[in-house]
Amino acid sequence: MIKVAFYDTKAYDIPSFEYYGKLNDIQFKFLETKLNENTAALAKECDVVCVFVNDNVNSDVIQNLYDNGIKLIALRSAGYNNVDVRAAFGKIHVVHVPAYSPYSVAEHAMALLLTSVRRIHKAYNRTRDFNFSLNGLTGFDLHGKTVGIIGTGKIGTIFANICKGLGMNALAYDKFPANNSNINYVSLDNIFKDSDIISLHCPLTDETRHLINKNAIDKMKKGVVIVNTSRGGLIDAEALLQGIKDRIIGAACLDVYEEEADIFFEDRSGHILNDEILSRLISMPNVIVTSHQAFLTEEALNNIAETTVNNIKSYFTNNGICDNELCYRCGKIEQCKKERKKKCF
Repeated sequence: MIKVAFYDTKAYDIPSFEYYGKLNDIQFKFLETKLNENTAALAKECDVVCVFVNDNVNSDVIQNLYDNGIKLIALRSAGYNNVDVRAAFGKIHVVHVPAYSPYSVAEHAMALLLTSVRRIHKAYNRTRDFNFSLNGLTGFDLHGKTVGIIGTGKIGTIFANICKGLGMNALAYDKFPANNSNINYVSLDNIFKDSDIISLHCPLTDETRHLINKNAIDKMKKGVVIVNTSRGGLIDAEALLQGIKDRIIGAACLDVYEEEADIFFEDRSGHILNDEILSRLISMPNVIVTSHQAFLTEEALNNIAETTVNNIKSYFTNNGICDNELCYRCGKIEQCKKERKKKCF
């Protein structure tokens, strides 16, 4: 039986992982704690660690896991910026879930956008107090507006199609444009300059970190709406806050936040929030924050569990080869193994 230390467990994770685990002779050891230098030892006597976006899988953690005989790091997410893939090379194989339900994230991005521009959250709060005034609830049509989409993978492409369905003019930027698509690609500067709404759907890398910064904001239209359902580090939160205060950014819809690791996924309602920037953002009347829930649909949870279990099973039954392996060998982390058709090392 394959034994898996499952870190940062939430109640909604357990049913689907237990179901697919039993079908594939995999035993999960569910741990509430996140993976870090202090908790890595809890995986001792296991074969695999299963981690999520806020687990810290740095070089020290990887060395600890390697010393304890861990053979595989199985991400139950598409993003892997929290894993030092370079440090893992030659020691522990890393796999991820490249697609679980891109519709869930794209639809959440649109839900945030519609909620913001039509003031639905404010109307909801008012009517619960039997206040049926419409003062201050004036929004604007999305039809005819220009949306700039940064990143045109599966999620970004689906979001573009949703926007087109609403009669919006969709522009896009991607370092690797999709071939044979009907996407209107432009430069990043054109995205900043011409968009009424900007939605982020790209991975977090050294190149994309703080893609939205003061310099970018200075190029944007007055009143632009920023939507981020990808990774918090894509936005310089201080610059975002200043852009809102300077009345350049008309609204922000955030499902992710750069310093979310010790905040999101937990009930902090009885505590003072020490993060001043997040506190100020949440206090702004034109900012909506959800706690990294864009992925959270029944379909996505089922797909995440099924793919993660299949990744683990494939590694142990297919001579270490898994289609969803991440490899540092040549720097093309997601493409390297697919091009060589071999395991990373």
